Amino acid sequence: MIEVFFARFLISTLVSSAIILVILLIKRVLKKHIAIRWQYNIWFLLLGMLSIPFIPSPFLNYSNLHNLMFNSINSTKNMTDHISPLNDGGNNFFNNANWNWLQDFTTSVTQSTPVYLNLLFIGIWIIGIFVFAVATIRCNYNIKRIKRSVQRVQNKETEQIFTQCKTDLRIRRKLIFGESNLVQTPMAIGLFKPYIILPAHIVKQLSTNDINCIILHELYHYKNKDILINYVMCLFQILYWFNPLVFLAFKEMRIDREIACDIAVLSMLHEENYLDYGRTIIKFAEKLSHPSYLTVAADMGASKKQIKKRIEKIASFTVESKLLRMKSIGVFMLIGFLIISQVPVISAVTYIDNKYNFHEKQVIYEDLSSYFDDFDGSFVLYDLQAEQYRIYNERKSITRVSPNSTYKIFSALLALELNVIQEGASTLKWNGMTYPYEAWNQDQDLPLAMKNSATWYFQAIDKVIGIKKLKNYYKEIDYGNYNLSGGISDYWMESSLRISPVEQVQLLTDFYRNDMGFKEECIDIVKSVIKLSEKDGAILSGKTGSGVVNDKGIRGWFIGYVEKNGQLFIFATNIEGENNASGSVAANITLSILNDKNIY
Repeated sequence: MIEVFFARFLISTLVSSAIILVILLIKRVLKKHIAIRWQYNIWFLLLGMLSIPFIPSPFLNYSNLHNLMFNSINSTKNMTDHISPLNDGGNNFFNNANWNWLQDFTTSVTQSTPVYLNLLFIGIWIIGIFVFAVATIRCNYNIKRIKRSVQRVQNKETEQIFTQCKTDLRIRRKLIFGESNLVQTPMAIGLFKPYIILPAHIVKQLSTNDINCIILHELYHYKNKDILINYVMCLFQILYWFNPLVFLAFKEMRIDREIACDIAVLSMLHEENYLDYGRTIIKFAEKLSHPSYLTVAADMGASKKQIKKRIEKIASFTVESKLLRMKSIGVFMLIGFLIISQVPVISAVTYIDNKYNFHEKQVIYEDLSSYFDDFDGSFVLYDLQAEQYRIYNERKSITRVSPNSTYKIFSALLALELNVIQEGASTLKWNGMTYPYEAWNQDQDLPLAMKNSATWYFQAIDKVIGIKKLKNYYKEIDYGNYNLSGGISDYWMESSLRISPVEQVQLLTDFYRNDMGFKEECIDIVKSVIKLSEKDGAILSGKTGSGVVNDKGIRGWFIGYVEKNGQLFIFATNIEGENNASGSVAANITLSILNDKNIY
């Protein structure tokens, strides 16, 4: 689902931008306590951070941090005055029956950001990727031109220096060493076929010591895999083309890389040669060609300001102490921990279409597609005595979606447990707002509110309980993702709270057996108010739920259980569609299945 990925990507951008600012601040404040090489290594943590949105969701499953979940960024939901009854449709089995218990009323929520805007943003992002990819391809074309222009170094002594430097650095791979009139600074290029190239018009002006320093510098680029890192940086700059902080970070990373190479070279030279090395860099500053920010070459080129910074580092070079190394590792680990702690924030968006980890072994998957017509949906049935599941549509059965009014079973249970309402004293005064349903325009007690699915009643008891207690409660009973960030009034209406059909069945099982540890009388009261009908000695209990967005029925639920001859069958049906999906249709489908299975 591209919208889900894009949501993760945008959140990653915001978090990564904050991380970049933090890294820059830490490097500035603690620069004297971080070794040069480690100042460069820190940026690799950022590369890891930028890659997070592209890591498959199963590898970022932080199910124990569900309280960090976000709503989908492509919509904000608000209650509106428009309320849509959805007691429509269904096959003959349902319509010919007298189901007086079914009052499938619901409120419509509004998406304030149209879907086409999401598609527009995604389109702009893709166009930007294309433009920057073309620029990178052009850069690669220039690299190929440089490769074709390379000629063998004429000076035998220079070749000998190159061979000796390779030996000193323990580089065994064959590298192409040459000179070219198309380059202004020495560079290392070529991912699979590496080149070390010197500028032909400058080499003749350099001393033996200069050439030795230059070759060492470029060989360090090769040895440190900087050519590969350049390609990775180019890839992320293409993907994050719209974020100037990413470009700033990589600019700083390139400076730190050059300084790290400078320090590595200095560590191999005698102290009397430090000054010569600095002068060599200055010579190339005078012949400077500004590098492209999408370059895939590792060269000595940079701005004069950057050259100045490198010279200052060279002038102040000293061999790093063990204490400095330890402090550097400490800072690196601190930033690493900071980044790791942000992973759940990014991965949270995957829970827009979150999958529940279902590991039961006693499961029979069956094809019930003929019952669902044009709806995408799932049916889960659990036989408590046989301890066996029967499931239609495995994928949808573990997909978490908004529970809508089915949550009212557990809202009522908590309100009773906390004495917000009591048996015989559960009446709340009508708030005076005129609803299209006459059934809502009156005082409600718990049995009537459950039957009428009176939204205002459950919103009122939720507000009395308070968001903090509600969060703790939903977490304690493992209610789906137990995320109430959508707001106390509508977290359950196509918003942040999400649950899968399998979890609905498991929760109802725990509810029926009171494995949740609530007062037995509270359980009994809720059981009584969700009792729907009885026939042939079988009792049907349950609750419908409907999801309506922009006046379109996109989701329907029917969850509950059947008590029959000492057996208990617990079920959950969920359907989705572009329109006309509702709890009443889900109930229709469920009753058809239960009838054909001779359960009810």
